[in-house]
Amino acid sequence: MNIKILREEKNEIELELNNVTIAEILRVYLNEQGIEFAAWKREHPSKPVTFLIKSSGKTIAKAVAEAIAQINKDCDSLLKGIKK
Repeated sequence: MNIKILREEKNEIELELNNVTIAEILRVYLNEQGIEFAAWKREHPSKPVTFLIKSSGKTIAKAVAEAIAQINKDCDSLLKGIKK
């Protein structure tokens, strides 16, 4: 997966992703954490996704790291359930 930082400020970051599924999963988990704003858009199916994250509390890097950790935990739990 390719990730490109388009714009980065103290409490805001705009990324370019090439995977809609990852963008949507990350959006859901970030919004569940209480991040101020996390959303993505795509101009056309042949174009990459633009992902915007805004935070007024914790840093964006910390919020993304926590979201990814929770996604990994949930995926591991799902795999354990499937293997039973």
